[in-house]
Amino acid sequence: MDKRKINEKDFTSFVQEAGLIWGPSPEIYGGLSGFYTYGPLGKLLKNKVENSVRRTFNEHGFREIEGPTVLPNEVWKASGHLETFQDRTIKCKNCKAIFRADKLIEEDHDISADAFSDKEILIFIKKNKIKCPTCKGEFEEKIEKQSLMLGTVVGGKEASLRPETATGTYLPYPRYYNYFRKKLPFGVFQIGKAYRNEISPRQSVLRGREFTQAEGQIFIDPKEKNNWDGYEKIKNEKLPFWSEEEQKKGKFSGKFTPIEEVLKKKLVKSQVYGWCIWLAYKQFVNFGIPSERIRLRQHHNDEKAFYADDAWDIELNLNNYGWTEVCGIHDRTDYDLTQHSKASGVKLEASRENGEKFIPHVLEIAFGTDRPTYSLIDLFYEKKEESDGKTTFKVPYNMSPIDVSIFPLMKKKELLDLAEEIKIQLEKYFVVDYDITGSIGKRYLRSALSGTPYAITVDYDSLEDKTITIRDRNSEKQVRVEISKLKSVLFELFSREKDFGDLN
Repeated sequence: MDKRKINEKDFTSFVQEAGLIWGPSPEIYGGLSGFYTYGPLGKLLKNKVENSVRRTFNEHGFREIEGPTVLPNEVWKASGHLETFQDRTIKCKNCKAIFRADKLIEEDHDISADAFSDKEILIFIKKNKIKCPTCKGEFEEKIEKQSLMLGTVVGGKEASLRPETATGTYLPYPRYYNYFRKKLPFGVFQIGKAYRNEISPRQSVLRGREFTQAEGQIFIDPKEKNNWDGYEKIKNEKLPFWSEEEQKKGKFSGKFTPIEEVLKKKLVKSQVYGWCIWLAYKQFVNFGIPSERIRLRQHHNDEKAFYADDAWDIELNLNNYGWTEVCGIHDRTDYDLTQHSKASGVKLEASRENGEKFIPHVLEIAFGTDRPTYSLIDLFYEKKEESDGKTTFKVPYNMSPIDVSIFPLMKKKELLDLAEEIKIQLEKYFVVDYDITGSIGKRYLRSALSGTPYAITVDYDSLEDKTITIRDRNSEKQVRVEISKLKSVLFELFSREKDFGDLN
């Protein structure tokens, strides 16, 4: 899939008119920056993303939990968030607008500025003549820090909204240990809202103040990290690794390297971590993201959190914003359980068969569901001029917000009755759109714009021979199928047991 430059005005218009993403919300009050509403089509797409994540984690033995979105500040003090969860800001001399300093650099140049010192940021901004996005003014030569925590008071006690789901996932560790019959390793995951007081939220839902996270954690004996059951099956899988060393040489080559080779070179430090990278990559492939749009970027040593033994990100090459971080895979060692054990006074440990006590290590796969949702829109929206064909939303069939459209050819009672009958039959298994307004051509166009893979037309032949027409979104080919076989045919198409061409 070649990278295409998208006209921002056309793209924004499509996203809003299609009912994908609206905002900043609430629009009728002028909107609050960083908060968005998913419209009917957008929510269906986000549901598909989240259901895909659930499927992937469940297939690999993780169990889902749901924790509170508000936690007392002693939790955030122990985790280090109260003291260190901050962004560096820079102010425009002219309009006084405040921006996140590292993102100003990253949005202007294809580099990571996480590891830059304050001095390096100021030098880079000045040298590259980066101007205020709002008024094109110059920046003050001073970096300040702003906490990302959103505080509140609960029953007279200071608390904060969670800035990530991970911390709340660690805290029930003693409960997990009993639930999993005191056996390690085990995996849990959580999908839910998180909140960050972003300095200058931009780029739609890519950088919001309220967002949905999906994070999976593996709790494991540190002595067993190179004895991981699933490793043998995936060690020869080739992934687009971009090591720290390669980054220093310049541009990403697009080379795919076997996981085993990367482990031998000690670019990843354990079998279980290599498996986590594979699982995260597999999830983005499951979303239907083309492999040439994905890369795995290793954190630089001076960029990595001090407690992290390994840290890699998944980045996607978006049409609108270029390479964008969408997932982090981290080996957090025993840092989190140690911190919360000290602060709470509760031992968060496990026992080996010989009775030896130890604190488990935690590996995490951390991403949000907003960014994959946005990425699917960005990558599969195709704007075309009238002379070149139709504008479509060619989202992968398994991720389409709506599965099937049903169109009675005319507004005749017998056609409407049969179409309604088919609709009732199918909507037990699929997300169905029923449309009787406008010409059949306009309905096909609306269906393609909503990303719907298959359109079913009920015509006068349907009344006689009990068949309908199925139209494929991408090829625009049509075949007739018996109504009695329609459900099973659709299951075969969505499971990829059959291609549309096989129906002939």
